[in-house]
Amino acid sequence: MSVIQVQGLCPLNGRIRIQGSKNAVLPMMAAALLCRDVTVLHHVPDIADVRIMADILRHLGCLVNWRQGRMEIDASDLTRTEIPREYVGKMRSSCLLLGPLLAREGEAVTSYPGGCVIGKRPIDFHIHALERLGASFREQNGTIAARARKLFGTWILFPYPSVGATENALLAAVLADGTTVLLNCAMEPEIEELCRLLTAMGARIKGIGGPELVVEGVPELHSCEFTPAGDRICAGTYLAAAVISRGDVVVAGVRPGELLEPLKTMERMGAAVSVREKEKEIRVQMKKRPSPVFLETGPYPRFPTDLQPVFLAAACTCRGESRIRETVFEARFAAADEMKRFGARIRTDRDTVHVKGRWPLGSASVRAPDLRGGAALVLAGMAAEGISGIEDCGHIERGYEDLCRDLSLLGAKIWMERESLAGS
Repeated sequence: MSVIQVQGLCPLNGRIRIQGSKNAVLPMMAAALLCRDVTVLHHVPDIADVRIMADILRHLGCLVNWRQGRMEIDASDLTRTEIPREYVGKMRSSCLLLGPLLAREGEAVTSYPGGCVIGKRPIDFHIHALERLGASFREQNGTIAARARKLFGTWILFPYPSVGATENALLAAVLADGTTVLLNCAMEPEIEELCRLLTAMGARIKGIGGPELVVEGVPELHSCEFTPAGDRICAGTYLAAAVISRGDVVVAGVRPGELLEPLKTMERMGAAVSVREKEKEIRVQMKKRPSPVFLETGPYPRFPTDLQPVFLAAACTCRGESRIRETVFEARFAAADEMKRFGARIRTDRDTVHVKGRWPLGSASVRAPDLRGGAALVLAGMAAEGISGIEDCGHIERGYEDLCRDLSLLGAKIWMERESLAGS
């Protein structure tokens, strides 16, 4: 078991370059199945979810060569279309392989995906979209078997702008026969990135960046090289850490326009925010205790749900009462109970938490409930007197290359303790 130890009340200062985007790279790896050649991705983050996806691709028959951020995926000869349950249970993004496998091989077998337990997160929207394109599904004992002799262009109206369902529909539609119109699409930057990758591979997509996408199917896609953007959620985490620690932090390699709502929230808290759009840099300076805020999560371009937990940590330090409303997932306040161990005054009322800030927090031993909640607990520990420990921090490794290293570079006193198994 690994435990992150953090000594609080150390202001962060410095500049850090942000890793490649987890939420962009994973669907791009799935897209590589659509090409009977080699796809090359750069700036690939060395995180647990990417390693799992690489293992799944190897299981399916791909050759995956990954070194120093450069990943080559040779999908010339797929040998399987079934994704083992042990992989699926570890990562939700494994369901993004359904669309590419159906488009290329006409079949796919998987089970319900895992990942962070932050609500029901059903894949009904994925299945409905693929059925509209001509696939049929059979479910038995948690296994999902999908088949499609051929996929045909159609129109698909998403009941909710689901990121994963939009990506799966895109990945299937690019090789479908005819034109597909996707309505009420998610507009997250990672979907725009996926569209640009697919276009570079020869796909024909109109309306990129908007809620309506028109996909004209093509017979095949070709190889390409692509570099995804920096991880906006990782950047937002480190900038929130600057607010909490009353520091001065510059993040580089991320598009400021993708973080407008979080940056506005930081300004309302009292931070000085400056951006250099061309240089892809954001600077946040905080010299006082944060002011209380109200924020509400929602689909892009609204406040990202993935940053809600770290802003909850920031709210615990505000001078006054903050309110945070979660509209995307119905069970994303798991970190709130753990934050109470720091002495945070938090009350949950259905989809809203009320937080009465205090400074400083008290040190505590806590357990990471999920990826973003784990990062939030680390940030809460930075606002606490003394040394705090965060257990189950393997969750954090799913989305951050090395959270301890990055925060240490900015001046945090933080380290990882890995406990060996008894008798080993």
